[in-house]
Amino acid sequence: MNRTMRHIAVFCGVLVLSLLVRATWVQFAQADSLAEHKKNRRVQIDAFSSPRGDIVVGGKAITGSVATPGSDLKYKRTFKEGAMYAPITGYFSQSQGATFLEGVEKDVLSGKDSRLLESPLDALTGKKPRPGDVVTTIDPKAQKAAYKGLTDLDAKGAVVALDPRTGKILAMASTPSYDPSVFAGISGKDGKAFKELDERKDKPLNNRATRETYPPGSTFKILTAAAALEHGTVTDIDAPSGAPAPYRLPLSSTEIGNVVPNSQCDKVSMKTAMQWSCNNVFLDAALKTGKDKMRETAEKFGFNKEQFTPVRSAASAYPEQLDKPQTALTGMGQGSVTSTPLQMAMTVAGLANDGKVMKPYMVDELRGSDLGLIEKAEPEVLDRAVSVDTAKKVQAMMEHTVTDGTADKVRMEGVTVGGKPGTAQHGADVRDERPYAWFVSYAKQPDGTSPVAVAVLVDPEDMDISRSEIAGGRLGAPIAKAVMEAVLKR
Repeated sequence: MNRTMRHIAVFCGVLVLSLLVRATWVQFAQADSLAEHKKNRRVQIDAFSSPRGDIVVGGKAITGSVATPGSDLKYKRTFKEGAMYAPITGYFSQSQGATFLEGVEKDVLSGKDSRLLESPLDALTGKKPRPGDVVTTIDPKAQKAAYKGLTDLDAKGAVVALDPRTGKILAMASTPSYDPSVFAGISGKDGKAFKELDERKDKPLNNRATRETYPPGSTFKILTAAAALEHGTVTDIDAPSGAPAPYRLPLSSTEIGNVVPNSQCDKVSMKTAMQWSCNNVFLDAALKTGKDKMRETAEKFGFNKEQFTPVRSAASAYPEQLDKPQTALTGMGQGSVTSTPLQMAMTVAGLANDGKVMKPYMVDELRGSDLGLIEKAEPEVLDRAVSVDTAKKVQAMMEHTVTDGTADKVRMEGVTVGGKPGTAQHGADVRDERPYAWFVSYAKQPDGTSPVAVAVLVDPEDMDISRSEIAGGRLGAPIAKAVMEAVLKR
């Protein structure tokens, strides 16, 4: 009998121990994964149980919270000028979750960040901290100019403006856009609104500024010039290049011509080639510089890496495996090279900042409900892409392209401006596809520093214009100019 009781006691002890081990495992090891599980409705109820902190632009909140009577999800998100700021805020929806700043900074906005605790006792007593705010680097006037420029064209496209000196993102627009407020709730109406947006052919939910890559076309010539100068392929921007026009690709019978008469580009200097966007000179420069050195320079500007602003941006690409014809084609931004508008803004900003590329960022401060500072962003150098001398030479060519070349539509009285338009062919049959129109530029202050650099992409696929009217200087330059003027007036 005693032996049987002992066995039962041991068995019960093992069961109790197993239960304690399992409970400990669930409470500690699995706590985070269970708390974040998509089927845990308590998490969703908690996320919408109180007003959320705000995202701030130019000192004013562009988000808010409103009560939703009759639902256990007590509050839903509201957005001011939602379509204009959607590429920055993202959405925060009771049914669709969160994206962009709403997602990345969710702990601060929801009050779950431990740095929001007002005293050490709050952690012991379980007092819930009040939500904090996310203060952005966005300039509201520059943002409006960027968004208006794209919507006035009724075009798909994107604009990114940076402060070259710090890396601050001053504007980020993407069109067509959407208002995150229309599907912020959980009703059937909200669900229908999201589904309609998600299924639209023109993809308004896509952030074209950071999440999609495109062939950069002739705007990439500024990087080709920088690589050729930095690696000694070109030493004098005024010396004849010797590159014939049209230019025959190596190992091929294909000849590449120019928009302007070939006689205007035949064997001209790199400065003249930049002025008239002569393909032959940049094809030749890329080929002679070589794929490895071209890629090395591109990577110093940020290519082949995702960028975090803190929102993740897709990696722009300068491929490793290229033959000689493909290498030459990258010199004019065609072939296998691709870029986000953010990356091209980083490239022109790095050159405007005398060769030093700053890490792009859009959150200036995180602060508590009492306006106390939680975190302050500090400018960070991403890389020294090229020397000061190289950058100055590329600046000189870009500024000459504005005063005497194809970028003349960004001229501003009393302001030194550098620019480069681009038209990028794409698709399986470039004769049938309408090309992308690009424009990159910067403006200088009297002290020689640049407070703004801009990249504009216009996708004219659905625009009611002829193919002959599609050009970066015609479509993108006015937008770039308006954004730069907004920043300079500030």
